[in-house]
Amino acid sequence: MDVENIFHMKGGHDETSYSRNSSLQKKASDMVKHITLEAIQEVYMRTTPEILAMADLGCSSGLNSLSMIKDLYQAVEDAYRTTLINGPKSSTMKTQAKLSSVSVYLNDLPTNDFNSIFRALPEFFDEEKRGHLRPSLFVAASPGSFYDPIFPPNFLHFIYSSYSLHWLSKIPAGIYDENGKSMNKGCIYICERSPQTIIRAYAQQFREDFSRFLRLRSQELTPGGSMVLVFLGREGLDHIDRGNSFLWELLARSFTILISKGEIEEEKLNSYDVHFYAPSQEEIEEEVGKEGSFKLVHLEKFQIEREKGNNGISYGVAVASTVRAIQESMISHHFGQHILNSLFDTYAHLVDEEMSKQEIRPITCLLVLNKI
Repeated sequence: MDVENIFHMKGGHDETSYSRNSSLQKKASDMVKHITLEAIQEVYMRTTPEILAMADLGCSSGLNSLSMIKDLYQAVEDAYRTTLINGPKSSTMKTQAKLSSVSVYLNDLPTNDFNSIFRALPEFFDEEKRGHLRPSLFVAASPGSFYDPIFPPNFLHFIYSSYSLHWLSKIPAGIYDENGKSMNKGCIYICERSPQTIIRAYAQQFREDFSRFLRLRSQELTPGGSMVLVFLGREGLDHIDRGNSFLWELLARSFTILISKGEIEEEKLNSYDVHFYAPSQEEIEEEVGKEGSFKLVHLEKFQIEREKGNNGISYGVAVASTVRAIQESMISHHFGQHILNSLFDTYAHLVDEEMSKQEIRPITCLLVLNKI
């Protein structure tokens, strides 16, 4: 499957769009926002540029990105004003320059609904009224895969990416046999039935992609630049847990139920696999160390607490709506749009059913990386 030309979050603003079904991602980003804002302020204090350039990689099509832009911009402005009042942080700090502007580059695959973001910009800029001596704020799009070069060398001061790096550049080639058939029958990701060949293929694809991502970003960041990366992971070395892998297992079960009802063919399920990987802390640390361009300043794993009384919406429905907004493009392409409602109603029911037995706790990882 041609991931780069098919995969995208559900655009627009209808009931099943990503913009209306990304509250879980927003909540997770907000939980660690103080770390993100501290990181960009430290970048500014180290570099004191006249024009600060930052990028949001995997910005998607909702308003989460604009919310983070606002927070990052204000954090940089606060750091700038602090240096004006207090002077350089240390004797080795660069000579203070006037911060004339902040440039933000929104990146995602070309299939992303960038228009929905830019339609919201006039209102966004109205809210961010230019005050006296405030830096100008510019927002632009830079479409393309972040597994390829995106920006010129030494161009960016800060990179932010939220809920994107668990997506691989492609479905691992190693999961297919010599006839091009998936060897991961009945599963769409690593599951208990997956042979070791499947696990090795996914792990290898992650290593290749993450290493390439780090190398490319190190070239695009200026000296003193930093990255904050937020993406899904797993708790320990075992790939099978009651977290992200279990949510994929429940989606596979949902497909199986539709097969039993005659709504899809079994062969369709056997030929569908996701381009996803949830790395462990050890895998992340190993790849950062091996690639060698960054110092890992901070790494933590956290879980999103379930909201109580979420407008009468169950956790299963919330998860199913989120996954649908993310996976609809790929599932529609492979199975057809006609199965979507039935599939995700079934999925919501299975998630709620499992939650009544035992918690499902997906892990999210936060990394702060400074360019060496």
